[in-house]
Amino acid sequence: MSRLQVVSGKGGTGKTTVAAALALALATEGKRTLLVEVEGRQGIAQLFETDALPYEERKIAGAPGGGEVYALAIDAELALLEYLQMFYKLGGAGRALKKLGAIDFATTVAPGIRDVLLTGKACEAVRRKDKRGRFVYDYVVMDAPPTGRITRFLNVNDEVAGLAKIGPIHNQAQAVMRVLKSPETAVHLVTLLEEMPVQETADGIAELRAANLPVGRTIVNMVRPQVLDAEDLELVGTVERSSVAQALSSAGLGGARRGGNAEKLVDPLLDQASEYAERYALEQDQRAVLGELDLPLHELPLLVEGMDLAGLYELATELRKQGLS
Repeated sequence: MSRLQVVSGKGGTGKTTVAAALALALATEGKRTLLVEVEGRQGIAQLFETDALPYEERKIAGAPGGGEVYALAIDAELALLEYLQMFYKLGGAGRALKKLGAIDFATTVAPGIRDVLLTGKACEAVRRKDKRGRFVYDYVVMDAPPTGRITRFLNVNDEVAGLAKIGPIHNQAQAVMRVLKSPETAVHLVTLLEEMPVQETADGIAELRAANLPVGRTIVNMVRPQVLDAEDLELVGTVERSSVAQALSSAGLGGARRGGNAEKLVDPLLDQASEYAERYALEQDQRAVLGELDLPLHELPLLVEGMDLAGLYELATELRKQGLS
């Protein structure tokens, strides 16, 4: 597995949930994973049912086999101060710039700078080693921006390196791109079995490939369980109403013993079955589209009871079963 796992997806597909579950799945058997948030939504804190994350790496969960998951919510302003101190030793001058609003001005007026800082911090965590020369984190998982801007977000350092021909900014941008365009990185896209998310996923993969960014896997989230098999689906459009009514009466549903009428149940049941068959056919069409993208395809179930911490661990177990650890 690549050491930097980037997770993107169309809004509403559950990319943050998948990123969190992936971090848990990777942090098994004593591994350490850093889960990074770059959008400032505190979605990770909500999933792990913890306080809002500060701009520091904090342990938020344990994993089977003694693994650990740490989390970091990257703040672009603080990352810029850190960068200025690292390369220019500004010290108190950097704090003064923040008070004057210069830091906020730089990260707001020049969004490219903000993205450089966010990706740069994540890549620094990937490269960081302890005093014994071992990587501090076995894996870094980034909950990245949505599919529509993921390629620009990851590729912005290339643009910056081209603009700044020399100096620490140029060197930093090049170092980041060496990580992002190497086998150390894999960009996974999360989708649903619906036409719009699948199309956006296909477009996103094409853009990533055109930018020579390493595409990893496609992960289908919130997959509904199959309740009818192929034989049942064929019967949906051909079964006679009288046969259904008779079967219901034989089962004691809506029959005379209960003072009801099985006929009243037939139409709602057949309508529901027809809707299911139509949805199933559409989902199969979208699976076929995803299959043409020539990427490993994984599916995560819809958790009917809703998402909580227990559900997150359940999804992590499913990812491990499918080889994403």
